[in-house]
Amino acid sequence: MSFGRYYEEFAAGDVYKHWPGRTFTEHDNVWFALLSMNHNPRFIDHHHAPEKPVIDVLVFSLAVGMSVADTSGKTIANLGYEHVTFEKPLYIGDSLYAESEVLEKRESESKPDRGIVYVETRAFNQHGERVLVLRRRFLAPKRGSA
Repeated sequence: MSFGRYYEEFAAGDVYKHWPGRTFTEHDNVWFALLSMNHNPRFIDHHHAPEKPVIDVLVFSLAVGMSVADTSGKTIANLGYEHVTFEKPLYIGDSLYAESEVLEKRESESKPDRGIVYVETRAFNQHGERVLVLRRRFLAPKRGSA
């Protein structure tokens, strides 16, 4: 099984459906809140927020992580994230699914052994409702490079 892709394997318009999805548990949310020092009671106090929303940065992190095996697993460097939009909240018990579309790619101007790939990752809940959209660029090696 391949992990990530070489620059030549990307084409504008390609869409990768990331699998498997991930269901959020209260444990995930509380640990992420504690690890990230986000002690907002909405995330760690059931009586303060009985709906139990999932921390948006956890949703972001998992959506990006889900995309790595199909997109940037061979990446030399992540070049930046942009256009991050949280469109709908997720709650404990909801599941996250994601897909990434290649928007464009171009060869590096300074190093011939790599290129820049620009993708949009879209995340959905278990009902198919879009919850997150983000765009990012990464530096992908060309096949046969060191």
